[in-house]
Amino acid sequence: MKAFSIFIRVPITLLLLLLLLESSSCTADSSVVNPCCYYPCQHAGVCVRFGTASFKCDCTRTGYYGDNCTIPEFWTRIRLMLKPSPSAAHFILTHFQWFWSLVNNSFLRDTFMRLVLTIRSNLIPSPPTYNTKYGYLSWESYYNLSYYTRLLPPVPEDCPLPMGAKGKPVLPDVKELVERFFKRQKFRPDPQGTNLMFAFMAQHFTHQFFKTNLEVQGGFTKGLGHGVDASNIYGEDLVRQHQLRLHKDGKLKYQLVNGEMYPPAVSEVPVHMVYPENIPADKRLAIGQELFGILPGLSMYATIWLREHNRVCDILKAEHPTWDDEQLFQTTRLIIIGEIINIIIEEYVQHLSGYMLDLKFDPSLLFGERFQYSNRIALEFCQLYHWHPLMPDSILIEGEEIPYSQFLYNTSLLMHYGVERLVDAFSRQPAGQIGGGRNSHQVVLKVAEMVITESRAARVQPFNEYRKRFNLKPYTSFDELTDDSEIARGLEELYGDIDALEFYPGTMLEKARADAIFGESMVEMGAPFSLKGLLGNPICSPEYWKPSTFGGETGFNIIKKSTLKKLVCLNTKWCPYVDFHVPRNEEEAKPRKPSTEL
Repeated sequence: MKAFSIFIRVPITLLLLLLLLESSSCTADSSVVNPCCYYPCQHAGVCVRFGTASFKCDCTRTGYYGDNCTIPEFWTRIRLMLKPSPSAAHFILTHFQWFWSLVNNSFLRDTFMRLVLTIRSNLIPSPPTYNTKYGYLSWESYYNLSYYTRLLPPVPEDCPLPMGAKGKPVLPDVKELVERFFKRQKFRPDPQGTNLMFAFMAQHFTHQFFKTNLEVQGGFTKGLGHGVDASNIYGEDLVRQHQLRLHKDGKLKYQLVNGEMYPPAVSEVPVHMVYPENIPADKRLAIGQELFGILPGLSMYATIWLREHNRVCDILKAEHPTWDDEQLFQTTRLIIIGEIINIIIEEYVQHLSGYMLDLKFDPSLLFGERFQYSNRIALEFCQLYHWHPLMPDSILIEGEEIPYSQFLYNTSLLMHYGVERLVDAFSRQPAGQIGGGRNSHQVVLKVAEMVITESRAARVQPFNEYRKRFNLKPYTSFDELTDDSEIARGLEELYGDIDALEFYPGTMLEKARADAIFGESMVEMGAPFSLKGLLGNPICSPEYWKPSTFGGETGFNIIKKSTLKKLVCLNTKWCPYVDFHVPRNEEEAKPRKPSTEL
């Protein structure tokens, strides 16, 4: 009996011990930090949590191996030895004019352009990976187009701090952040010579795919398309498109004012437009994008593209008299999309980059490369593209200084001055420098607040994690981020750690490159998103990129030979000074004579 008693007591003791250990284990588990909150996986490795306190980095096809994907494979070592750093590559591309003059006039231009396109585009995953809801690969992330995609997964929800495992327990007050570091103290013009013609193009161009749904938190878009689809001209859906169409000869509806073509009024074409209630219907212009009534610069571009669409329709009808309204419209839309992409790459991106290599829009350069002709707009791309420091303190038109209070929603300015005079004025007025902070006008500060608030709701990873994702060296201090000691000390006070700095403030407050419009991160992060989106358009695919798609060689050449100057001057009575750069010399600054030669 004694032996049996001991036998009984021992299992009971062991059971109690096990229960005690299990209880203490559960208690310990509740305080264990998710290891992925430390962002342990480098070089695009994927952090997968196992149990409560362990993780594994998936280094598949990163070119690295090891527990944290930090050990380069053999060919990665070779590539790293041969490949210049992003800063070195930028220096080479923006210097040595004699060398680039030789390249631009030889077959080497195609070779270098192909390298630029492939290296940049390969940084953007296709098909898409994450979204705000799913920090892991899922069918919903791929299939649900109502989400923006994500380059990096969200900060895990169970992290001890807002930005992961570093920084302060509470993020800075949004209003304080914007007032201290974004608000303009004195207008700082862009040293690259960027003008308002560029600034309004940036807004007009990007609003065809940046359409954040502000009614739903978490990185949703209202747009049906995720790329250059000219929906800012034709409308987001088929109903709006048909309301804007003339349904004759492929053309869009218009009104004539003093014999010149302008978008129709809402009183004639009752599409939904966002205007203040005090603006009468006959003063509200009906445009593809419902927000474009806010600035005369956007209405000006809408007018130019309206005229260009109808001009191209006339050209196609002359060559194809048997085509019906639908085929004329659809083919013209493809040509307009091609013109947009060509002008953006060869002039807009060219200006931004500062490269001495002449950028070239030639989709055939990628036909022999591994490339997917699809695109999804990323939340990070949408956020970094809020370039509101471009806007000056007031608008200057023919010696008249117009404050924002008289500029916003003022459609009469477009009719009063005409397209030519607005283009000339906007091409001559400097825009603001984007990088470096403290250069945003008071009227646009609310937009910066909105972006930061949206970023927090979407749990966007810290700025340094994106630096690493784009092969940039993470900053080690706020003094390294900015050359303004007051901004550096203020950010350190509010964030505590450079690794906790938020994504959007990082891109905007980073010190600008020498004589440049913004800093290294904006260029190195923005360019891959931009070029992938532009060249990923269906018209750039081998199936589409041929004369028959565009009604023959005439339509094809309209795309290939398009320029900003042609876009304006073929649709105006006289040719103003038109460029994305303020006049470089006295000759450019002289008043332009009427001209039809292009």
